[in-house]
Amino acid sequence: MSELGFEGKGPLREAWELFLESSIGKAGLIILSIFALMAIFSFVPPMIDPMYHPMKGVDPEITTSQPPSLRHWLGTDFMGRDILSQLLAGARVAFLVGITAALMSIILGTFLGMLAGYFGGVVDTLLMRTADVIMVLPTLLVILVLASLFKGLSIWSIVIIIALFRWPGVSRVIRAQTLSLKNRPFVEAAKALGASHLRIMMRHLLPNLVPLAFLYMTFRVTAAIVIEAALAFLGFGDPTTVSWGMMLQWVWKTGHMFKAPYWLLPPGICISLITLSFYMIGRAMEQVLDPRLRKDWEG
Repeated sequence: MSELGFEGKGPLREAWELFLESSIGKAGLIILSIFALMAIFSFVPPMIDPMYHPMKGVDPEITTSQPPSLRHWLGTDFMGRDILSQLLAGARVAFLVGITAALMSIILGTFLGMLAGYFGGVVDTLLMRTADVIMVLPTLLVILVLASLFKGLSIWSIVIIIALFRWPGVSRVIRAQTLSLKNRPFVEAAKALGASHLRIMMRHLLPNLVPLAFLYMTFRVTAAIVIEAALAFLGFGDPTTVSWGMMLQWVWKTGHMFKAPYWLLPPGICISLITLSFYMIGRAMEQVLDPRLRKDWEG
């Protein structure tokens, strides 16, 4: 871990302390914590009253969209369903889609990038040309075509497809870092001691690649959340799942886009803020991992 510029204290502890010195990182963490609490509390409203179930719950006294009230703090949709309950459920889906898709793409991209950089030659050529082909494909358009062919996609299908299309960018960065690391003295020493390729990659290269991979994961989360929201808004999301994109689709299809700002604004603001929080955390992590950026930041 000394390759990353951490000295003295434990690398994780020092990285955390440096992260907390960044006002951008702390602000992003606070915003993200709010959405995490929303995701946790999404299970509470249906327990209070079945009327607050985000998908099935309907207020028997309401048959159309109503503005905020004591009974429904953010109002109701066109069927009398509680908007706040849907917003909380959307936070849960955003975390599920964003983090799961990003984690899968980062694991795949890190593994393939490390293989390409370490072995080089034919392995490098095949993997990087495959990455190039996938990178030039329009992700959203391909997903729309697949959704049309299969008459819609489940939330897990969307997660897997996003992961399969988002790994190439990460793999190229990891490959470049692996090319730099594999000629360092500590790797040469491991080879001289007879360490296997697997041990060198897992024991000596991967620990130095994980922080960089985690940095790119924060940016991949935002992309996954936006793609899922776009798919849901266009009508290709999972119809059995309440997400912020699905809420926007309901607003549009029922003609309430300009009639019910209490219904339109909350999901749009949430999508913007959660993507902003991950971006801010990523920027702070970039400052922590790059000593040059850290000096400018401290100065």
